[in-house]
Amino acid sequence: MATTETAQSGQAKEYRKGEFMVSTDPEMIDMEVVHGFLTQCYWAKGIPREVVARSIENSLCFGVYAEGKQVGFARVVSDYATYAYIGDVFVVEAFRGRGLGKWLMECVVQHPRLQGLRRWSLVTRDAHELYAHAGFEPLKKPQNYMELHRPDVYRQKDNRPKE
Repeated sequence: MATTETAQSGQAKEYRKGEFMVSTDPEMIDMEVVHGFLTQCYWAKGIPREVVARSIENSLCFGVYAEGKQVGFARVVSDYATYAYIGDVFVVEAFRGRGLGKWLMECVVQHPRLQGLRRWSLVTRDAHELYAHAGFEPLKKPQNYMELHRPDVYRQKDNRPKE
């Protein structure tokens, strides 16, 4: 199955493969599907809906759709010049095993606004093979990387940004 790419209104992009479509149109994102998945997954368990909405608003998002219904998602945080971080990648259980995750990642790394970046990164516990297909490798110098990790932030009462 070949992928076809089409331009959409504004800067949104569409990619088609058989019965499936990947789109960057933020109007198509089904918050019920995205929040429903993320609030149950290991990396964002209990994430408030408002936080998901804010993350989507401030990212380049890719939705995977079958017959008009959202079945997958990926989010890219980038300056569009030097760096991109990929997060919240998923395909709902009923649609796994069809190559949609690999195709979604192909669409992400081929997106025109994300070309020429010096560095991409992501964090995964169990999907190394998926990301390897898109060219990702383990850190060459993990000792150079640092993080501030707050795994319980979604359990805290007030995790809204201060104005």
